[in-house]
Amino acid sequence: MAETVKSYDAVIVGGSLAGCAAATMLGRAGARVAVVEKSPDPAAFKRICSHFIQASAVPTLERLELVEPMLAAGAVRSRFNAHTPWGWIEPPPETAALAINLRREKLDPMVRKMAAATPGVELLLGQTVTGLRREGGAFRGVVAQGRDGAETDFEAPLTIGADGRDSRIAKLSGVKVKTYPHGRFAYGGYFEGAAPPREDPTTASIWLMDPNWAAAFPSDDGLLFCAAMATMDRLPAFKEDPEAALLAYFDEVPEAPGLRAARVAADPGVVGKIDMTNRMRTPTAPGLALVGDAALATDPLFGVGCGWAFQSAEWLTDAVAPALRGEEGLEAALRRYRRRHSRHLRGHAWMIHDYATGRKMQPPERVLFSGAARDPRAARVFDSFGARQIGAGRMMATGMPLAVAANVRHALRRRRGGAESPASAGAGAGSHA
Repeated sequence: MAETVKSYDAVIVGGSLAGCAAATMLGRAGARVAVVEKSPDPAAFKRICSHFIQASAVPTLERLELVEPMLAAGAVRSRFNAHTPWGWIEPPPETAALAINLRREKLDPMVRKMAAATPGVELLLGQTVTGLRREGGAFRGVVAQGRDGAETDFEAPLTIGADGRDSRIAKLSGVKVKTYPHGRFAYGGYFEGAAPPREDPTTASIWLMDPNWAAAFPSDDGLLFCAAMATMDRLPAFKEDPEAALLAYFDEVPEAPGLRAARVAADPGVVGKIDMTNRMRTPTAPGLALVGDAALATDPLFGVGCGWAFQSAEWLTDAVAPALRGEEGLEAALRRYRRRHSRHLRGHAWMIHDYATGRKMQPPERVLFSGAARDPRAARVFDSFGARQIGAGRMMATGMPLAVAANVRHALRRRRGGAESPASAGAGAGSHA
């Protein structure tokens, strides 16, 4: 038996982005919330992360009133360009989606402080969950142990797992999980004094080198986060000397940032992640919900993790807040959250997991990417999909016809011996065969 029993409307396990966002929103909705976090350090942050937050999550950040504090801390609003074998995909600047970038070193303490300052929210650091409470066929909270060995029984009608891709809550609950193999690894670091790859230093860039990838994300304090995402045959060099391997890798990247003249930030230096197995879990069970990576952990190559953490927390809060006020049944609310989570993310996840194997581009992808590099309208659709503002169905229905038409025009011009005009190619887009 636990030495102490505490009662809440919801207990959240994990005090990072998803957990603190959910706690803040539930607290603002009038719920009494406990956030149980195993780290005792309020300034703790996730060290292996690109920090990139897709444009799809910016409305959630605005609702949390986080955008202005993030900008004050140096966050960068950035659109993104993609380099392909056919040139750059550059969405028109006036319609390009704007992501937001702030290092986790600053962001994590910020969201934790926000949650702790919310009336009704209690942030409990240094607490490690040892078990789940069950009652009448439903989960009813957790048992956690403090650093002094004392156990506390946190009881609540709703338990929320926000404890990452290796979620202990998910394992203890036994929810169904599907895993998908990953055929790439990732190494990256923050660089000081790196020449940006594009004219606009706030632009984020990715390189589709088929099947390898590279990325450069601008961040606060003038730092540029540069990452290599390559197939496993290149891993030995990175294990031997991560920094040297990363510099050599970017020597091969076309129109890459100037890293040889830059300096790697000492903390954390060049770090990597090798096991990036994709995990898709059933996001609910009776009395329980999963958010962020605990529900869906996908390939970080596409920079969706931080954004989906905030968004899934918002979707869950909107679904369950009325139930926690006694206005409806909790299970109906959890079903609503599960449906919304699936509707917004399942299609994206399926495509990400398929590509994460390390395979080369398939013909439809080659058509879409080449067309988007040649036509600004196709680039606009590609941008909306890449920013996770539209789903795969809409992208295929609107972007693919535009891409096909752009490629047909390109082929006809080549047959007639004409050059591709900037107007048809899109500003800065290449015309590689």
